[in-house]
Amino acid sequence: MKIFQCSAILFDLDGVLVDSTRSVDRQWRLWAERKGVDGDKVIAIAHGVRTIEVIRFVAPHLDAESEVREIESREAEDTDGVEIMSGAVDLVRTIPEGHWGVVTSGTRDLASARLRFGGLPVPKVLVTADDVVNGKPHPEPYLKGARLLGVEPTECLVIEDAPAGIQSARAGRMKVVGITSTYPESQLSTADAVVRKLSQIQVGRDGASRFAVSVG
Repeated sequence: MKIFQCSAILFDLDGVLVDSTRSVDRQWRLWAERKGVDGDKVIAIAHGVRTIEVIRFVAPHLDAESEVREIESREAEDTDGVEIMSGAVDLVRTIPEGHWGVVTSGTRDLASARLRFGGLPVPKVLVTADDVVNGKPHPEPYLKGARLLGVEPTECLVIEDAPAGIQSARAGRMKVVGITSTYPESQLSTADAVVRKLSQIQVGRDGASRFAVSVG
């Protein structure tokens, strides 16, 4: 059991609050087939990274912005197999508004659609691919989340499922809990703690505006 003191919690979305792995994989592979790109190469880097950066890496000859609109529109419509992560609603409800947010590599439209589909509230602080110049693993997304919540980065606890997201949060001087929903524990080794499910994370008050988060 590990206990983290913090003033705010930042969640990644896909693979943390919403299980969309099957939809993401399916749409990326369909896109790769249409464009003549190696699907395995795409999937190897797609999770936790902005769509535009994946496209620029695997298919630099394409118009990345146009391709982003196509892929994310298809992802938003593809809800087959998309489910709320077990324990997500209960965990979010234990954190007062203004003390949590979502930092995702998806676009705002896609993120909002996924949250609403899963019956989760759309938080006031929602940092998406549209809001940053540099996506994960750069620290900019999580640093922006902390700034919008009005807390120091060192006062934030991040919950992530992808190595790129963990690297982003750690580069921003934040503590990170990894969840093995998308990658095995061996690939999340730089996180401060790793869990198999969200129910292993319990949030309690530690003063007026601080929390003691038990993990284990």
